[in-house]
Amino acid sequence: MITGSDFYHVMTAMVPLYVAMILAYGSVRWWRIFTPDQCSGINRFVALFAVPLLSFHFISSNNPFNMNLRFLAADSLQKLFILLALALWSHLSRRGSLDWSITLFSLATLPNTLVMGIPLLRGMYGPYSGDLMVQIVVLQCIIWYTLMLFLFEYRAARTLISNQFPGAAAASIVSIQVDPDVVSLDGSRQPLETEAEVGSDGKLRVTVRRSSASRSDVFKPAAWLSPRPSNLTNAEIYSLQSSRNPTPRGSSFNHADLYSITAGLGGGGRGSNFGSADVYGLSASLGPTPRQSNYEEDNKLPRFPYGGGGTAGNYPAPNPGMFSPKSGRGSAGKRANGQAGKRGGEDVGGGGRRDLHMFVWSSSASPVSDVFGHNNDLPTGATHDKADQNHSKEGDHQLERDEFSFRNRRAENVEAGSGDAMPPTSVMTRLILMMVWRKLIRNPNTYSSLIGITWSLVSFRWNIEMPAIIAKSISILSDAGLGMAMFSLGLFMALQPRIIACGNSIATFAMAVRFLTGPAVMAAASLVIGLKGDLLRVAIVQAALPQGIVPFVFAKEYSLHPDILSTAVIFGMLIALPITLVYYILLGI
Repeated sequence: MITGSDFYHVMTAMVPLYVAMILAYGSVRWWRIFTPDQCSGINRFVALFAVPLLSFHFISSNNPFNMNLRFLAADSLQKLFILLALALWSHLSRRGSLDWSITLFSLATLPNTLVMGIPLLRGMYGPYSGDLMVQIVVLQCIIWYTLMLFLFEYRAARTLISNQFPGAAAASIVSIQVDPDVVSLDGSRQPLETEAEVGSDGKLRVTVRRSSASRSDVFKPAAWLSPRPSNLTNAEIYSLQSSRNPTPRGSSFNHADLYSITAGLGGGGRGSNFGSADVYGLSASLGPTPRQSNYEEDNKLPRFPYGGGGTAGNYPAPNPGMFSPKSGRGSAGKRANGQAGKRGGEDVGGGGRRDLHMFVWSSSASPVSDVFGHNNDLPTGATHDKADQNHSKEGDHQLERDEFSFRNRRAENVEAGSGDAMPPTSVMTRLILMMVWRKLIRNPNTYSSLIGITWSLVSFRWNIEMPAIIAKSISILSDAGLGMAMFSLGLFMALQPRIIACGNSIATFAMAVRFLTGPAVMAAASLVIGLKGDLLRVAIVQAALPQGIVPFVFAKEYSLHPDILSTAVIFGMLIALPITLVYYILLGI
């Protein structure tokens, strides 16, 4: 039976966390203490130092030789149950979708254990439950977040190949090389380009690299040009600075600057046919897809730019004939917008018949679309154009009508009878593992988790204590890590234009998956393993924690339902305390 003293201990553990979050929210929304740039600096400090050191502190102080294997088995079994069900649904159902499978797996299985779970469960069931949460954190950082990266990169690779190499052409790919500076196949951070080389054996050898001719590179020098009035009429050019702000401002360079900028980037001047009619105005920036432009690169390689869309999976579909190994050397390709392009990169020496094709793509979250004002991660206190507001409202209604659907939209756009050929499994596996490895080695939480568990194995095995000077250097930041993490979450909430960003029906569905489906499957998995008493209660309550922040970061980076995960994090945090208290009271009866 839950007593008043038990309830007080829970509130003592949780209220300070919400105080930090509310203070951060009010500092941006009500008191205007922090600007968005300052919030970005705080969030970066939390991501690079506070949270990794907090994770290291908990993991390194946990005895790995006393881990409760049955509890960990129940947690793993819950995730495997849901993963298997989603995999079967994705492959067997006509409504099955890889995109929704990834999102639903995040919602149902990855709670905010580090920041919310440890203090909450310690307040409910004592210090031992906090140690169980640390063990869950270890598995999350090492196994489940890595699995999420694998799924996201698999989705990006499959979308890339199915759109860039349609029909049976993808089956001819024998190798895919990725330049070292490319850290994701999604192209959401910067446009990418591919070079497909057709060898004498008819096989394709593909190279992926960062695009050297993206629009973001063309506009980048505007960030440091001295501002002056523009002589462009009915047009607004967004510099790199304004790409993070949806409010249009006066252009910092005029039409004559375009030649000097493009000449400076290319190392030499050339005649430009980029007319003032091709500069996107405010009305054009509101549309999801830019109109055709007569701007062409001064090279012979056909390029296929993509100017934004609904999701990161909508890559441009090139002409299938360009990838056919049987195509003649003299055949000409077509540009994606209908303009004629020349076949380039051919071996005209007669020694070997190898064709070279290049394609450029990017997602709606890339700098190409950011330049034209599609970033909404700003507080409502910022100035918005009325057209932007109307467009946002229309987008909400469209989201309610279309987005809340489990349709496989990629399959709907594929012509009937066309196959979805993929490269050999070994090629795909090697490609995805390489991209996941590049992500992991750039993530400070990877190092904090691995170093923390390594130190815990050494220290508890041979009873070695950490030197005091190192322990205190870590604790001075890790002690503030929990409060800073909640403060950063409050800043994130304040910077969002709406708490419920995905529509009421989708938010209700997401909350049901988070707070009902996850705990229900965890209860079933725990009973299968044989958990009883407080272990069973801890397992169910930790499954009802609010949505984890790391899955939202992945969703934002890969442009996969970020509005749903954002709502799950923000709105879920607001209703998590009463929901977990209800579970705590019901399980204690």
